[in-house]
Amino acid sequence: MKNDIRIKNVILPCGCDAILPLALVYVFYVILHGHLSPGGGFQGGVLMVAAVLLIYFGHGYQTTVQTLSLGFLRKTEGVAVTLYIAIAMLGVVAGAQFCQNVAFNNGAIGDLISSGTISWMDEAVGLNVLTGVAVLALSMLGVMFAPDADGKE
Repeated sequence: MKNDIRIKNVILPCGCDAILPLALVYVFYVILHGHLSPGGGFQGGVLMVAAVLLIYFGHGYQTTVQTLSLGFLRKTEGVAVTLYIAIAMLGVVAGAQFCQNVAFNNGAIGDLISSGTISWMDEAVGLNVLTGVAVLALSMLGVMFAPDADGKE
């Protein structure tokens, strides 16, 4: 009977480890192709919750927190917001408006690199939402593991 329990404990981590790379590829595909199709930075970033939950379901809370450091995610979120603002300021620097697409003459229509600053801003939004949603998911999972008022787990 113990062998059956050990086998069941292996199936979930192995299944989550097998699906995780596919989920991450899909997340980054949606982010990178957001200016060409429905979806984009926000939708791809929100899909990151799937990756966080796959790590959590497969390996538990402690491994998830060690893998996705909250401090690193928060710093990366700040970098993503700064990157977005810097890209949006390119319009002002070029003598146009804030967030105006000033690098639109590169690439053929429909190519991955074809929309100038729009795709760059979309990827900055994707990084921002990706890190923000990961922090939110880890924080919500952390509430379940917070100690009681008595100091017990």
